[in-house]
Amino acid sequence: MNVFDILGPVMVGPSSSHTAGAVRIGNISRRLLGEKPVKADILLHGSFALTGAGHGTDKAIVAGLLGMDTDDMRIPKSMEIAGKEGLDFKIGTINLKEAHPNSALLKLKGERGRELEILASSVGGGKINIEMIDGIETSFSGDHPAIVVHNEDRPGHVADVTAALAHHGINIATLNLYRDKRGGYAVMVVETDQPIPENIVKWIGQREGIIKVTYLNI
Repeated sequence: MNVFDILGPVMVGPSSSHTAGAVRIGNISRRLLGEKPVKADILLHGSFALTGAGHGTDKAIVAGLLGMDTDDMRIPKSMEIAGKEGLDFKIGTINLKEAHPNSALLKLKGERGRELEILASSVGGGKINIEMIDGIETSFSGDHPAIVVHNEDRPGHVADVTAALAHHGINIATLNLYRDKRGGYAVMVVETDQPIPENIVKWIGQREGIIKVTYLNI
């Protein structure tokens, strides 16, 4: 446990869950998209939907998508800034079954055409959990460097990724595997202790059967 687990994050806004956590959801989503977002459909669930406007949750998520951090004094003006930055966004609500009450579903499109759908929740103290990516259930915090590999569910992909990381001296902190069905669409989430060089990410993305790779650089 560190001091931020006790005191909470350095932040702008009234609530660590509804504001700081929301900024992080937007910020981590931007990083996972891997490029500047130009379009965002933001759907708020549960408490986010009911009290989010009063806590600035909508502004906070937009701020995160613009690359702002939790202590950025521009957060209250994020919606105005978004227009200048070329981010076209829409805010709405959604009712998600069995989702955390502080959840948001983001549908993003980047400046180079990349698309990403993320379901994330704010779990308290400014911390978040990525619950789903492109319809596949996941669970990771965004607190560590991570590579998210979308691939066909067939033998060899896990071995290729772990061997590449080991060869470059990168230690794996956690590794989680998800799939929609046997032999279908799969997602591998690998959190590491060290940043992953861009050439390794590119090499993994070029392997046969790899659909796309997203990298979270912390």
